Amino acid sequence: MRLKVCVQRLDSLIGRLRQCCETFPDKRRGINTTYPLADIAMAAFSAFFMQSPSFLAYQKHLAEGCGRSNCETLFGLRKIPSDNHIRDMLDPVSPALLHPVFADVLTALDRSGGLAAFRRRGRHVLIAFDGTEYFCSKEISCEHCSTRERGKDKNKTKGTGKTEYFHTALCATIVAPGHNHVVPLQPEFIRPQDGAEKQDCETRAAKRWLATHADRYAWLDPIYIGDDLYSRQPMCEAVLAAGGHFIFVCKPDSHTLVQEYIAGVRLPILNVAVKRGARRFTYRYRWLNDVPLRDGKDALLVNWFEMEIRDAAGAVTYRNSFVTDLPVNRRTVADLADSGRSRWKIENESFNTLKTAGYHLEHSFGHGRQNLAALLVTLNLLGFAFHTVCDHAEELWRLARSKASSRVQFFGRLIAITSFVVFPSWESLMQTMAYRQPPPQPP
Repeated sequence: MRLKVCVQRLDSLIGRLRQCCETFPDKRRGINTTYPLADIAMAAFSAFFMQSPSFLAYQKHLAEGCGRSNCETLFGLRKIPSDNHIRDMLDPVSPALLHPVFADVLTALDRSGGLAAFRRRGRHVLIAFDGTEYFCSKEISCEHCSTRERGKDKNKTKGTGKTEYFHTALCATIVAPGHNHVVPLQPEFIRPQDGAEKQDCETRAAKRWLATHADRYAWLDPIYIGDDLYSRQPMCEAVLAAGGHFIFVCKPDSHTLVQEYIAGVRLPILNVAVKRGARRFTYRYRWLNDVPLRDGKDALLVNWFEMEIRDAAGAVTYRNSFVTDLPVNRRTVADLADSGRSRWKIENESFNTLKTAGYHLEHSFGHGRQNLAALLVTLNLLGFAFHTVCDHAEELWRLARSKASSRVQFFGRLIAITSFVVFPSWESLMQTMAYRQPPPQPP
């Protein structure tokens, strides 16, 4: 029996991505347009989606022998461009042209019911902020590189170190407690800003992200979460001005006024006994509302809470404190703490996956002189986002995934079988990988 839902959402998202790629500016003039610019962009995306930097090379061999390739049938390419041509043509393209596709990913996830797994308290969605470095070199640079000096002498004399060039992105990622899936949203790149004397930084990028994208995601009723770097009044005010809520880590060492305010106050306490396997723990919560975040009459009042975990012997295994604009009481504090702790998922489930599980985020696929490095990172994040939609919303994809013992094995099989066999569609490919039908016969 054939599955009623095949891979329609994946086909739709690939089609939507291609529509965005067709809006890319083309610097070519005259008749030198052998490869449509949309084909060039989709060729780059295909390598990220298939988890193989060599995917295009395999498909060129396949096209030579069979007259067509999976680049044509799965990604809509008429011809396969060379790697150097891809880099050259994509360098001038702004990553912002791809931003609408991230919204399409959420729409597809929501319509399939997959977004429900990310909702908290029935309506909120957690969006975690964090920065990550994706390029570093002492030799290669561009106008968008940030810089730092390495190897200074003990007196830190200016100019004695080696200049290092690097790229960093502020990533916004939908996370949730209870499962290991995340949904990347469009990044904001940390790069030199026009008219700015200081180098760009993570919190400035986060404020730009809110100013540019918060309205687009207001329907999620988002709660923005992040580490201690974000729990400063300007950042909290930026979140509130954008119509969102926040739960940010609040370390005692960097918020001495908050600590002074709660010192000596008899705080409400909630103890919860928790059993994890054969081990028993006690989760202890304390909280206080309407605490000034900083000194001064204009101080923002926030709600502070702390979570502490003790094992059966009474030893503390975890302790952290947070500030939020949401009400904190005996009924809400445990859920708020779970939400605040979820910020680590952007590191483990997002950055760790992107860097070590097939996406090769830190590998330099091309740097360029303008936007190439940032554009390729954005395409990589879209590949990750498409995979999340497939994992939640594509029944046939999930069935094929279940036949492999691990994610690595699944993508290993995917690249292996598409290196030798041309599939007419994603449905045909997934049917074969799910052992529901044999691979198609060569013409």
